[in-house]
Amino acid sequence: MSSKAGSIGVPTVSGMKGAFTDFAIGAGGGLVYGLAQSLFGSGLLGALAAPVLAGSILKGTRGTVLATIAGFMLLSGLGGGSSSAAASQSSEAVM
Repeated sequence: MSSKAGSIGVPTVSGMKGAFTDFAIGAGGGLVYGLAQSLFGSGLLGALAAPVLAGSILKGTRGTVLATIAGFMLLSGLGGGSSSAAASQSSEAVM
């Protein structure tokens, strides 16, 4: 069973061009995200506004993925914040 999507092959010019395009679009989204977060702060407003603005600038599935991952990271960070704080306190006590 041979699948082109799951195979590893020799790098091609078109493959490298596609990877560079993805990289550049991701870097642009990261720049917009960083600017929006610095403009709105790192509180709740910044955490909501930054991925929404970056996701709206990146069209298509890339914007959808960025906004979805940012929302997931925000909510998973709120739920797991106390456990990571406890872990950092215990590691400081050892040092």
